[in-house]
Amino acid sequence: MAIATHINPSSMPSNPAFTQAVRVPAGADTIYIGGQNGLDASGQLAGADVAAQARQALQNLSTCLEAAGASIEDVVKWTILIVDGHDVRAGFAAFQEVWGQRPNPPAITVAKVAGLAIPGAVVEIEAVAAVLA
Repeated sequence: MAIATHINPSSMPSNPAFTQAVRVPAGADTIYIGGQNGLDASGQLAGADVAAQARQALQNLSTCLEAAGASIEDVVKWTILIVDGHDVRAGFAAFQEVWGQRPNPPAITVAKVAGLAIPGAVVEIEAVAAVLA
């Protein structure tokens, strides 16, 4: 059950992939998930491209959320880092595959970076979720 209020002012652009602002009420527990790369359970990259790595990173985030008693619907903010030279649209497509037709997508920040800590990684995603305390 989503507890946050998703805010999309009518004077700003609307996009089905993200929300402009999200308000979390007092008394909610917040869950901060550090940046997840496209590493599978064996520690290998799921692929060399943004889409494959983004799918795996989102799966890793879902696993962390579940372990914390939350789900993807509880995410209020994503931060996505993509290595410069890679197409961000492939990452958004992977996100849409995972998010599907759910309403109220989280707020999002996307940044191009020179590199990531994992050799060969081209995408990293972190999340903030909110659940009832």
